[in-house]
Amino acid sequence: MVTIGIADTTFARYDMGGAAIDELRNNASVKIERYTVPGIKDLPVACKKLIEEQGCDIVMALGMPGADPKDKICAHEASQGIIQAQLMTNTHVIEVFVHEDEAEDDKTLAWLMEQRSREHAMNVVKLLFGKRDLEREAGTGQRQGYKDAGQVGL
Repeated sequence: MVTIGIADTTFARYDMGGAAIDELRNNASVKIERYTVPGIKDLPVACKKLIEEQGCDIVMALGMPGADPKDKICAHEASQGIIQAQLMTNTHVIEVFVHEDEAEDDKTLAWLMEQRSREHAMNVVKLLFGKRDLEREAGTGQRQGYKDAGQVGL
């Protein structure tokens, strides 16, 4: 059975991991391993441990960087660590970050965190079980959370 890792944080203001797990359970028969850490800079090692110690076939790294400039730097550092974990383990880690300043109010922020988590969970399902689905979506301007950007034509 395929095992999907969910690495999430207590710093996020919404249960992004819970939303992703719900979407995964509704769309695939998989085992799920969850590892919750304090903040986004803790995600890379959580992802690596999920892969190496829990045998996860793919991992989702979910977090919410704050709006301050120092938070943007922390998000970049976390992204670099997540990329390094992918390369060290030859395993996909789908990064699902929602920056606090991506929405004008808390209601929209919660909606965005829910949507992006669920849509990326579906990307995980596609990576595992429906690669042709992703091929059909290539170049179509897909976005997770907000409206898709769409294709550009010549």
